[in-house]
Amino acid sequence: MKIIHYAVVIVLVTGTLYYFWMKPPSVNPVADSRAAEALALVQTHRAQGYPTILQAMTEHVRSMSERNQIARLGEWRVKQLEGDLYEVRIQLRDQGVTGQWFEREFIWHADLSLKRVNAASLPADGVTPKEPDAAP
Repeated sequence: MKIIHYAVVIVLVTGTLYYFWMKPPSVNPVADSRAAEALALVQTHRAQGYPTILQAMTEHVRSMSERNQIARLGEWRVKQLEGDLYEVRIQLRDQGVTGQWFEREFIWHADLSLKRVNAASLPADGVTPKEPDAAP
């Protein structure tokens, strides 16, 4: 009986260590003030058809639920790329009328020194308005 107890403890400890070893290298925005600033910069950046990106994402989920379709937003994840450049990601899962799930990952790059947000994925490009070209 004692061997089973030790085996269970070893399996739990090994599983916990494996989880932390394989966990994606994302930054907790609450713990890192620069990551929180990057997240806020992306979420409050203007979106096509909505005042902010955050409002555009939540409005999409709300409008899908009004049509009795399911849409789910994942967690916002922030990762420092280099210096003042951060990557902000969120996944959106939609269930189509046939019951098939579609998953899109929205990725933005936030440059804190320039206070600038750029779309880094095709889905994010559809939400983020284009910057006007600078005159020569």
